[in-house]
Amino acid sequence: MEPPRRVLLLGEGNFSFAASLCEAAGTHVVATCYESEEEVSRRGRAAHSIGRLRDRGAEVVFSVDCTKMTDYFSPEKREFDRIYFNFPHCGRKSGVAKNRDLLARFFHSSAEMLTEEGEIHVALCNGQGGTPADQPRREWHNSWQIVAVAAGAGFILSNVHPFKAETIPGYKCTGYRSQDKSFHVEGALNHVFTRSTQLRPPKPVICETQLESRRVYFQVPQVLVDKINRGFLELNSCHPVRTVKEKLAAELSQAFPLQNTDYCLPLLHHGHLDGVCHSNVFWVTLSPERTPRTEEMPNELANVVLFSHIDFCRDTDKNGWVNVQEGCHTSEQYYLRPSLLPYAQAIIHTRAFLPGTLHVLSGPVFRKCLITPHSMPVFHEMVFACAVNRGTEDSCIQMLVNNIETSIDSLHKTVSSFKVNINLQEAMSFETTELDDFAAFESQLSKIQYFVCMERGVPGSCEKGSWVGTIRTAPYELASGELVVVFASLNLDLLAMLICGISDWRMLWTSDTRFLRQFPRGELRLFKNFSLYPPSYVHDVSFWVPDGEQFDEIAFHTIARQVSGETVISIQLIDSFQHAETGRKSLCYRLTFQSCDGALSHQQAAEMQLLFRKEIKQRLRVTLR
Repeated sequence: MEPPRRVLLLGEGNFSFAASLCEAAGTHVVATCYESEEEVSRRGRAAHSIGRLRDRGAEVVFSVDCTKMTDYFSPEKREFDRIYFNFPHCGRKSGVAKNRDLLARFFHSSAEMLTEEGEIHVALCNGQGGTPADQPRREWHNSWQIVAVAAGAGFILSNVHPFKAETIPGYKCTGYRSQDKSFHVEGALNHVFTRSTQLRPPKPVICETQLESRRVYFQVPQVLVDKINRGFLELNSCHPVRTVKEKLAAELSQAFPLQNTDYCLPLLHHGHLDGVCHSNVFWVTLSPERTPRTEEMPNELANVVLFSHIDFCRDTDKNGWVNVQEGCHTSEQYYLRPSLLPYAQAIIHTRAFLPGTLHVLSGPVFRKCLITPHSMPVFHEMVFACAVNRGTEDSCIQMLVNNIETSIDSLHKTVSSFKVNINLQEAMSFETTELDDFAAFESQLSKIQYFVCMERGVPGSCEKGSWVGTIRTAPYELASGELVVVFASLNLDLLAMLICGISDWRMLWTSDTRFLRQFPRGELRLFKNFSLYPPSYVHDVSFWVPDGEQFDEIAFHTIARQVSGETVISIQLIDSFQHAETGRKSLCYRLTFQSCDGALSHQQAAEMQLLFRKEIKQRLRVTLR
């Protein structure tokens, strides 16, 4: 038999809400109020409700300050599954600032009273919360800003629904301006908060791998530390990215002989890819020693884990920060693979490559890119290569696309009633300026014949961000010239996002278990956000660009990703001018901070902004204004 759910109620007026709640089976109620028992007993119906609570075994505690709850409960009695605070108010004619402060201190106190999976319920009058759920919605400065206030204590808003007083037997609100008077609760909302995963700087990671006859080590770029070795495509994974991959492979195996070859793909590339911009790849520095720099890695290495033939050893420096461009121990240049296409192209030169067989490769790839909702520095790519007779490549391409569409449509029907279309769009019909980061980078690798476009809703409206793949062809050099190789590449992460209605790619990489719980046994479902109306914070930064140097905007965005733990969601250039006399160029950017899955406070965002200013000054050599 499960122990009863422990429920704490704060700021009770006449205890009528608590008396109603204590009737629920399997619930132990602890009801409190700020006033003394003598003061409360003078309120209408209060004495009756208190007696009712005690008769049913509930605890009633008086003179409890909701901002100092640990003063009233011993450690063994602080584990509550739910905490209710209905219509909190400082009393009298206190303004929004005082009530925000009350809520802030309440949430901090609640953090020490709530179980890990517990909930905090706060009911507010219509408009007070300051969220889009309020109708009408007050101006932000005139609201209680409850989501931002809760974020300061590590809580996120996970649900909001009407507070229906009429459905609560015997409930009667009281306490208007600290008097025994009722107040209007029409349109009131109940806000449900849960704990957030904490935003912590990821510990640096050292990778160990074999290159020819030697063991070498390198530091993973910090922006990728929490995204490497995640195992999304492993056999025991129920991540939607793997589900999409498996369904695609199963569907294509009905039309082609299929051969998987992803088990031996190295993580590093040597040299440079033709046509690919230097700023788009993650360069790493190799070292023959496990610890590249003693002064950077003062602590002993932790356990080793395996990822795609590369061992990872975790450690941290005194700042929790590693610049992978520092500490060169070799002149050889290596970088994390930005594409699986070179491996697919190399397969056609091996004995394992069989014309007519669809060779499939899949795995994570890494690219520096600008910050946008659909641009990701790491995603899972699936590449197909198939040699067919010259003149039949168009039918092969169409067969590939038809099977991909059938697979995606089958997956999508289990999630949503929206119509999904997969179609080809000729690459030559687009200017470079029209392409998003994914499509633009693909264009650097080699000539593209077609973009694979995924449409939802109205056919023909290919919105930006819905390019999910590319198709290329190349002559089969080892034969008599009668064969042509078709290469198709798909962005599995984008496909999973579009199918499941995930609007922010960062959610695919969340460490919050509430994400994967929505996809039990790998079933695809329409994703439901567990962090509602997350607060955003705007900061501007102005600086002079170094004389005679080209400003690297991708590096600028990458530093923003690193210092913020991916909480910068937008970077906009809002001003640019050149000094008439000196010729110096000044830029002003606006950064918007917002977390998709965690509690981000105003203070945390401000600290990230300060660190960002420090890093761009040091690493991009700009002069701050």
